[in-house]
Amino acid sequence: MALQLYADLCSQPCRSVYIFLQKNNIPFQLKEIRLLVGEQHSEEFQKVNILKKVPVIKDEDFTLAESVAILKYLACKYQTPDHWYPADLQKRARVDEYLSWQQTTLRPQAGNIFRMKVLFPIVTGGPAPEDKMKEAQDELTKVLESFQEKFLQDKPFIIGTEISLADLVAIAELMQPLGGGYDPLEGSPTLTAWRDRVKAAIGKDLFNKAHEAILTAAETLKSLFQGPPETVAAAKASFRKYFK
Repeated sequence: MALQLYADLCSQPCRSVYIFLQKNNIPFQLKEIRLLVGEQHSEEFQKVNILKKVPVIKDEDFTLAESVAILKYLACKYQTPDHWYPADLQKRARVDEYLSWQQTTLRPQAGNIFRMKVLFPIVTGGPAPEDKMKEAQDELTKVLESFQEKFLQDKPFIIGTEISLADLVAIAELMQPLGGGYDPLEGSPTLTAWRDRVKAAIGKDLFNKAHEAILTAAETLKSLFQGPPETVAAAKASFRKYFK
């Protein structure tokens, strides 16, 4: 049986796993879990992951959640090209260093822009307050400064001359604000050039396919909220937790 990936490509960690599987020609079956309508809370999915989160993979009788753990598992099991997760101890440590750092910095800040731009108006019926939006953008700018100074520096990619899991996870996060029409890399030639290199390393077609869902998320949500009342209620309940 082919490996199964439970995912929603509106989710940045899901995209990183999806891209990695596709780019490395690892056979898998995509099991879509639509976060926007709360399918992660279904009784059926809880049998797969009691934590009610995606991505999740099932490899025969082995089930694994958490995107970073999944990426490392896949890289090792399928012996993917060394640049993704290097055998060299110090290079691997640099990848792990970034993956640890981003969990509490880049990930929440980039995701917050999408929530403020797209989800907040749906839950409240109006745009996010200007001061809150500016604060969110300023916080992301500070994180990006740290990203550039500490991790990217003057290198083509985070750990050197080739793409790694660190770049893959970073780009998936930094595409999230674009779902709300905000480009966090605008005005930074260094970071936009890095994004272009990552996109080229992944492949334009795969990159665009993987990010189509997030770039059209606002339109999808408009359609969703014209649907059945029970679907609208489930979606609003799913989003409301972000603004408590």
